[in-house]
Amino acid sequence: MTKSIEIIEELIKIYGYKDRFLNFSSPFELVIAVMLSAQCTDKRVNIVTEKMFKIANTPQQFASMEVNEIEEMISSISYYHSKAKHIKECSKQIVEDFGGIVPNKMEDLMKLSGIGRKSANVIMLEAFKDCQGIAVDTHVFRISKRLGLSDKNEPQKVEKDLLKVFPKEYWPHVNHTLIMHGREVCKAVKPGCENCVVSKYCKWYKSVLQKKKA
Repeated sequence: MTKSIEIIEELIKIYGYKDRFLNFSSPFELVIAVMLSAQCTDKRVNIVTEKMFKIANTPQQFASMEVNEIEEMISSISYYHSKAKHIKECSKQIVEDFGGIVPNKMEDLMKLSGIGRKSANVIMLEAFKDCQGIAVDTHVFRISKRLGLSDKNEPQKVEKDLLKVFPKEYWPHVNHTLIMHGREVCKAVKPGCENCVVSKYCKWYKSVLQKKKA
């Protein structure tokens, strides 16, 4: 068993497999939720979308709205001005270019305004149950480097490394378990190494111990 598989197996024992952090009832709702979640907590996004989706939850509805109307609904979300513009433009694209249906291919999702590779990965996995890659957010990026799973400094390059070290059947688990581990234990400022089930594999932790011994 390789180091990467041992790591993910340990984390799955702790966190299991959570199939979603964001609440949604359709692929389009997930597109909007994922867009709003950039640099914002999932908890805040779920609070906002619970109210918003009762008012509008289709691309046709959002495409017909003025940007300021969308801004009012998401004003408690970070960067709501730019996100409102993306929501309107994305909705128009779905209506005009994809017949009002959220596309189920990575390359098409990434054509949508406000949707990059990380977001497209999440949508493919959670909305269409078709895992095409590993979404690399701040938690996944940080922990992958600490564990020595990647030494790259760009999310897409980190993803490429992760796709190499994890067999495809593990891809759906990587993002969720690393996010949970990042939130609960391997935090950015004060990581709880003493409570970490994978510290024995951790390149960063080993370097800290070496510094203490020096």
